[in-house]
Amino acid sequence: MDVSPCDPSPYDAVLFVSFGGPEKPEDVVPFLENVTRGRGIPRERLEEVGKHYFDRGGRSPINDQNRGFLEALRADLAEHGIDIPVYWGNRNWDPYLTDAMALMKRDGVRRAAVFTTSAYASYSSCRQYRENLFEAREAIGGGIVLDKLRHYFNHPGFTEPVVDGVLEALQTLPEQVRDRARVVFVTHSIPTAMNVASGPPDQGGGAYVAQHLDVARVVIDRVAAETGTAHQHELAFCSRSGAPHIPWLEPDINDRLEELAADGVPAVVLCPVGFVSDHMEVVYDLDTEALATCERLGLPAARSATAGNDPRFVAAVRDLLLERAAVERGEAVARTALGDIGALWDRCPVGCCANQRAEKPTLTGIGDPA
Repeated sequence: MDVSPCDPSPYDAVLFVSFGGPEKPEDVVPFLENVTRGRGIPRERLEEVGKHYFDRGGRSPINDQNRGFLEALRADLAEHGIDIPVYWGNRNWDPYLTDAMALMKRDGVRRAAVFTTSAYASYSSCRQYRENLFEAREAIGGGIVLDKLRHYFNHPGFTEPVVDGVLEALQTLPEQVRDRARVVFVTHSIPTAMNVASGPPDQGGGAYVAQHLDVARVVIDRVAAETGTAHQHELAFCSRSGAPHIPWLEPDINDRLEELAADGVPAVVLCPVGFVSDHMEVVYDLDTEALATCERLGLPAARSATAGNDPRFVAAVRDLLLERAAVERGEAVARTALGDIGALWDRCPVGCCANQRAEKPTLTGIGDPA
């Protein structure tokens, strides 16, 4: 097929950044030590937390999913005539971000667009990545300009696979309860203070929850257009961690399922809208714990698919890359976004998603070093 080349300049590379995960049992505790560094959590507690990984052979699903996504992304870029390398670096496990950037420097990369596997605004899902980018670039002695691609929670390349996942999940429910099924959108819980601080400080905070609710409405409206049924829906949370006295976003998905069953809700679809692929939080917190709760309650349930390696999600990375490249060349662009919030900024505003423990330097925001 003849495909016209697309211009990614001024970028000569893409840097794909993810959370990382263990690949064998002996990796689990060191991985969790990386994740919780500086919090003083005892090794015994980490071993207890690591049980979810040990029960699955000590291997997180995330790295294999990233390998598949990277293969698909490289093929998509090549198909569209975009001849630039794609590098991969993780925050918490091999391949580490610093090693990826060291390789980029050896290869002569001068400026890279950064795509992270986290779609929403908050400290842990955005600003912490920006801190990690600063630390990694400092560690290699600089020399590479990095631009983080904008948030994509409302890009149709992400939302459309989520819509299809909900539609397919609904079809697996018993026909007599399908139209009355509640769609429960699920994301990772964070401390309530982190949610309050999410987004630009002059916009009142709460961006993390607001963005999830905006996407949920988009998905529900699309499902209604396809099926003729307007399903009731809501947002719940999973994977709470941290000290019990610190408030985190609620309701917990299992607590909420108990309430829904008691209220006579006849069926549920669990939609992991906060996750781009089947992370451990999905395969354990939903596929294991939440579905077990549903079975115990006699509540028909189905878990919908994440965007994963869907070609539309892969193509969204290309779209975001070319959009940002055009912006950096000074060209006018039409930004693709669904819902009420619209397309977000290219460079995070000053103070966005504040680090509440300590102020640390970041890259890719307004006022950050180039």
